[in-house]
Amino acid sequence: MRFPRFVEAVSRRAELPTGQAATICRAVLQTLAERVTAGEADDLAVQLPDELGGYLAAPTAGASTGGGVTFLRQVAERAGVDPAVAEVGTHAVIATLREAVTVGEFQDLVAQLPKGFDAMVDPIPRHDER
Repeated sequence: MRFPRFVEAVSRRAELPTGQAATICRAVLQTLAERVTAGEADDLAVQLPDELGGYLAAPTAGASTGGGVTFLRQVAERAGVDPAVAEVGTHAVIATLREAVTVGEFQDLVAQLPKGFDAMVDPIPRHDER
């Protein structure tokens, strides 16, 4: 998925202007990069357009942890939006990531997210192994 299509998908899902959707994408990906291993951030970045993958590189010093509420607060601060917009935008970015990367990569990402974050991720269907 190319950068404009990714941003358009986020914009459509979140019902936000394209420019604001791009800002939310940056904020969410930078905040995600602080919560996963460097290897996971690299693996995810490889499957995304360069413009998006670059946001996963070199997380800022003093990266924080915390649950979903902390995550949303940090996204809101980075994007310069209110918490409600950050929440809608984060859901849209995560849903779009799910479509843009392989199932295995998305599962690896979700496995590294902190407690309280799972409310932002739609359940990953499990395959019956009968």
